[in-house]
Amino acid sequence: MRTRITAALAALLTALLLVPATPASAHNSLRSATPAQDARVPTAPTSVTLHFLQRLDPQFTTIVLSDAGRRKVPTGPPAVDGATGTIAIDQPLANGTYTVAYRVVSADGHPVQGSYRFTVADPSASAASPPPPATVTGSGGPASPVANSGSGDDGPPSVLLAAGGVAVVAVAGAALLLFRRRRSS
Repeated sequence: MRTRITAALAALLTALLLVPATPASAHNSLRSATPAQDARVPTAPTSVTLHFLQRLDPQFTTIVLSDAGRRKVPTGPPAVDGATGTIAIDQPLANGTYTVAYRVVSADGHPVQGSYRFTVADPSASAASPPPPATVTGSGGPASPVANSGSGDDGPPSVLLAAGGVAVVAVAGAALLLFRRRRSS
């Protein structure tokens, strides 16, 4: 009878570990933005507003706007209000595609960064001027306004974490079974 209960308990624990876990709540992420990702706006915006899931630390919040030629567009510093960061755009935007890149720090101190694009398509405005020739950095690659602006998470993949959890439960279950067998004999 005890063996069946132990086996059932081990199977239940294993099943719980195999259920996908929710993302860690300590990591911040972008909830929404104005202009939105991939938006095609009919009039040039005068600001960019990013809404995150958690409060932002004004000291560690960076928001950069660049044009299709990867040139930084003049903006004011990020204004932070709770979980919202806003930059004011200092000059009218011409028609074209723009990239918003951001870097914030989560409550656990982990940096979170990402970027997205939007397009200004104002029928009464002129098109953006063509980009200048690309500049080259010391590493030989093109210069960019924000290094590594893809959304990144440097933590271990969730598959590795799940596999580690399964291994821990399996070892604990095996140890428990060995202990009980030795105790009964």
